[in-house]
Amino acid sequence: MQQVKMAEDIIHVVMLPWLAFGHLIPFFKLSIALAKSGVHVSYISTPKNIQRLPKLPSTLSHLINLVEISLPSLNTNLLPEGAEATMDIPIDKIQYLEEAYDQLQSPVKQLISNWLPDWIICDYSPHWIVEIAQEFHVKLIYYSVVSAATLVFLGPPSNTMKARFSPESLTAPPEWVTFPSSVAYTRNEAIAFSAIVHQKNASEVSGIERLVKVIGAAKAVICCSCYEIEGEYLHLYNKLVQKPVIPIGLLPVEMPQREIFEESRSESKIFEWLDKQETKSVVFVGFGSECKLSKEQVFEIAYGLEVSKLSFLWALRKPNWSCNDQDFLPIGFGERTSERGLVCMGWIPQQEILAHSSIGGCLFHSGWGSAIETLQFENNLVVLPFIIDQPLNARLLVDKGLAIEVKRYEDGRFSRNEIAKSLRQAMVLVEGKELRVKTREAAVIVGNLKLHQDHYIAEFVQFLKDGIKKRI
Repeated sequence: MQQVKMAEDIIHVVMLPWLAFGHLIPFFKLSIALAKSGVHVSYISTPKNIQRLPKLPSTLSHLINLVEISLPSLNTNLLPEGAEATMDIPIDKIQYLEEAYDQLQSPVKQLISNWLPDWIICDYSPHWIVEIAQEFHVKLIYYSVVSAATLVFLGPPSNTMKARFSPESLTAPPEWVTFPSSVAYTRNEAIAFSAIVHQKNASEVSGIERLVKVIGAAKAVICCSCYEIEGEYLHLYNKLVQKPVIPIGLLPVEMPQREIFEESRSESKIFEWLDKQETKSVVFVGFGSECKLSKEQVFEIAYGLEVSKLSFLWALRKPNWSCNDQDFLPIGFGERTSERGLVCMGWIPQQEILAHSSIGGCLFHSGWGSAIETLQFENNLVVLPFIIDQPLNARLLVDKGLAIEVKRYEDGRFSRNEIAKSLRQAMVLVEGKELRVKTREAAVIVGNLKLHQDHYIAEFVQFLKDGIKKRI
């Protein structure tokens, strides 16, 4: 294990994210933002996850230490060999990934005792970091990767949270939300979320218990948000937890420059195709690595794209139900849409694609990080949420006039016609004019690197410095 020696005037922060890329990437982006302000970061995860992170900027590599700790092996019937993140396993195996993750406690403790960092910024899952931080007198910060609206919906952390999450209580904004809000689950979404919350955990420590313990011990809560987008929710959550709630900005990426990348043949094909399309005419379709769509859902999305008559670029991972390279899309779909559509299998350079001038909209699951990335490049949002916080993000974005949500039937199914209708409204119809105006306005805020780095990150770094001086 690597040791880190700090000069006395350099802040040393340890990052401890949960093993999901919706968590690993936000922690990585925060690491880069802090390093730009001169903070030294030790980012801890497993070897496979470290290898799958984006490449560190060469100018910051001396300030960011990527520390690999091997994940303990479990019975392969419980956790498949090589599984180190939630994207590697079905959702019913996540409890065993959590059990393996808990066994990182001892090596993490050894690192903390060697380093004695100034701060530990951690996720909800490593509840055991609380005792480690207390033993070595290291201050703890909880980093929430969800929107402030989601935090408010979940409410003040307490041991009664789990009992409160019945399907009935999840279908309306909670009583402490006094301003207009539609942030809540539908009946079907509420049933699914409640089942996850109440699922028996292999490690016997539920996600709610982990969250309550971490927030209770933390000196502050930070979240990837800003007052310009979620001001009312940030102020309210501050009242609910009665401790500092610090927005760290939206962590926008610097505008990708394609010429600095060595493109593979498949990437070259993508950009050659995009270069031929009209400005803001293409819909990017992507549901990330965590969202495992059924055959019916994939086919309905495909037919919706076909019916829409819009140009599209679809980033599609081969589904686990697919038996070969032909059966994961409707018969004849490729031929019928070949002149205006491109389906890409496997990994793609998503940020560079979203930044391309021909991309004008995005059909996606409304994950918070993806919403920020998409808005930064002035792309109109069409949201089709599935799990956890995605439905809450979708309602927030719709409330703000920044998205159109695909309508579903009462049983949760969606149709090709609603897919097509929502896409056309967002991209070309007069009914979507207000959305397109608000998207342009939001892009100015979301893409303002100076606002997020020089204001929000700078204020957070000052909080870190003040906390060391005051020994809070």
